Amino acid sequence: MRWWSVANFVSNAGTWMQLTVQNLLVLQITGSAAATGLSMSVQAAPALLMSLVGGAAVDRWPRKVTAAVSQALLGLIAFTTAVLVAVGGLNLSVLMALAAVTGVIATVDGPACALLGNDLVPPQDVPSAIGVGSLVHSAGRLAGAALGGVTVGFLGTAAAYAANGVSFLFVASVIPFLRPAYGAVRGAVAERRPDPVPHAAEPVGENMTVRQGLAFFMRRPRLVALAGITGISAVFGRNYNLTLVVLVTGPLAGSAGAFGTVSTVLAVGGIIGAVLGARLRRPSVRLVGTLAAAGGLLQVLAGLSPTFAVLLVLVLPMAVVESVSDTAGTTVLQTDPPAHLRGRVLGVWGSISTAWGLGGPPALGLLMELAGARGALISGGLLIAGSIGAGYLLRGRSGGAPVRVRTDVRESAAQPALGTAA
Repeated sequence: MRWWSVANFVSNAGTWMQLTVQNLLVLQITGSAAATGLSMSVQAAPALLMSLVGGAAVDRWPRKVTAAVSQALLGLIAFTTAVLVAVGGLNLSVLMALAAVTGVIATVDGPACALLGNDLVPPQDVPSAIGVGSLVHSAGRLAGAALGGVTVGFLGTAAAYAANGVSFLFVASVIPFLRPAYGAVRGAVAERRPDPVPHAAEPVGENMTVRQGLAFFMRRPRLVALAGITGISAVFGRNYNLTLVVLVTGPLAGSAGAFGTVSTVLAVGGIIGAVLGARLRRPSVRLVGTLAAAGGLLQVLAGLSPTFAVLLVLVLPMAVVESVSDTAGTTVLQTDPPAHLRGRVLGVWGSISTAWGLGGPPALGLLMELAGARGALISGGLLIAGSIGAGYLLRGRSGGAPVRVRTDVRESAAQPALGTAA
């Protein structure tokens, strides 16, 4: 797990270095901010349709082999881009094509690497492993964004792509030496073993199809609720790079450097939240919803901030709450399904989260056009907290009365004990 964490840190730093440089590269080629956004959408778009197939591949193929091959392919694309940049053979069409191929490979690489990391610890330590992964991701993002600017300044754009290629190959070289935890492997094997009396609506084993994986997700109310909570938070509460930059540079009359300070505080809060999230043992959807509602209320207060100093005080707990909520939600998502279905469930989640990622910023941008930065933060926060609160109330009213079970009746010798099939 230590080796895997180091490899993930290197890979995340390389990825964020490339993302930072890629935006600059598109601007250099086209001089258009719209083209920069288009390149990011092209890379994300394949996940909208291909994530289900990618998740099914992760369930069917050996996890270590799948992760190693996908990392090697991503490294090959990064090296190819570096060579094209160095020789001056990269244009917008080629860059878009490479971004699309990267997005397709990522639909397999994402769930494969996530589940491989969970296999390295016993089942009871999976929440902590996910928290460590979140911490590594935040730290890698900070390091990668900083290294991207330094690398371009001293070595050029091609060097940043080459460095990202090396980071992918480093991960691919570490994977063959990883040893899954005994408890994790035993649990996965047990869950793959067919039940003597299988439920007709829940097929098990290797015969599961993409459609049945989607049906499993839709039959799980807690997963559907998690999708709803995360979706409304992602659209109206998580795009701080859009809302806070307008608030800081507009109503609060701050500079670009002031927003850089806000971004740093957000990153620090994310790291603190990841550390706290790693201490969760059995997170629930109710906890995710409570944290999301709390984040929405903090967002309302941020929208009402009279000064930049007050905003900074609020930004840190906003980031902490968001990070802990994300860690709790990821833990539920990766531990709720049986082992042989987790790739498919992550595939469904990839499609849903991509839809939020593509549709959220335009919707939030329209809200900001109508209500301004303060209005978008306030109305978005109230919408998040109000929707989650309404969901809790509706769930409480729809639930039936609890059934009382007598526990003082002793079993006779002739009375058979209840089995797992019952």
